[in-house]
Amino acid sequence: MESSVLVTGAAGFIGYHVARRLLERGDRVLGLDNLNPYYDVRLKEARLAQLTPCERFRFLKHDLADRSAMDAVFATHAISRVVHLGAQAGVQYSLVDPHAYVDSNMTGFLTILEGCRHRKVEHLVFASSSSVYGGNTRMPFSVQDNVDHPLSLYAAGKKANELMAHAYAHLYGIRCTGLRFFTVYGPWGRPDMALFIFAKAILEGKPIQVFNFGKMQRDLTYIDDIVEGVIRVLDRPAAADPAWSGDRPTPAGSSAPYRLYNIGNHQPVELLRIIEVLEGVLGKKAQMELLPMQPGDVPATYADIESLVSDVGFRPNTPVEVGIPKFVEWYRAYAGV
Repeated sequence: MESSVLVTGAAGFIGYHVARRLLERGDRVLGLDNLNPYYDVRLKEARLAQLTPCERFRFLKHDLADRSAMDAVFATHAISRVVHLGAQAGVQYSLVDPHAYVDSNMTGFLTILEGCRHRKVEHLVFASSSSVYGGNTRMPFSVQDNVDHPLSLYAAGKKANELMAHAYAHLYGIRCTGLRFFTVYGPWGRPDMALFIFAKAILEGKPIQVFNFGKMQRDLTYIDDIVEGVIRVLDRPAAADPAWSGDRPTPAGSSAPYRLYNIGNHQPVELLRIIEVLEGVLGKKAQMELLPMQPGDVPATYADIESLVSDVGFRPNTPVEVGIPKFVEWYRAYAGV
């Protein structure tokens, strides 16, 4: 049996793009997703329809929290590496249905760790999030910073994933790399993300909600840059840091085979500038409803990516003036507008 890369969340935004890139370079991909209805399942099915014609792709519909199903996945398939992108997404929804985040993002991650442990997987790359920086205000956010002040359960769960992965790396020698993604956007994006919401509303002549009265900054990162970072990290299994010391512990490395990286554009952009670029591409002005900050949100994100650059030789660099038009081109085609 030929070995495959297991990509969880393969019907999701980032998972779809990672799976496609792996297939394009010749890998066999085992895609897994539960196709939950958090947002329109038709979009997830449309993504999968782009992947299924490839004979090196196989799709499995399972819930990560289903222990027996996940045990069977690892027991019956030759899985060499895992890119774990499956999760209950959305910071704001974690305030509405917190149990969904514990089930999917924590219990589900444990089934992945256990599968990697028992099948001796070569490398586990898993999605963390810029949300783990929580109440931190020193910019740019560094993987060497303390991240013990999450502002949402979503963020707390992502930090928990990092800690769980480190424990398994230490106990069982599983090579684990966590990637803190910064506001990802692009074609095939999620309908609950601001750019998608804004484009839809502007074209329909409806007002958009602009939180913190527009005084927000986001390190907006184009999907192709995210995928490039994921692939490069996947091909470089985590190793123990011989210089790591328990006397002066650093969060992003370890005496275990464990690493953490930020993947961001390293160029924070003001929300009003993002809207301005979107208006220019759409050829239509936005009606803005200025509102205070949402619970669980942060005013700014800004990624320090120097460890990613030095270790894997990649620096994301797609400006919003390039990425937003590509998103709009896809959105118009997908939505038929």
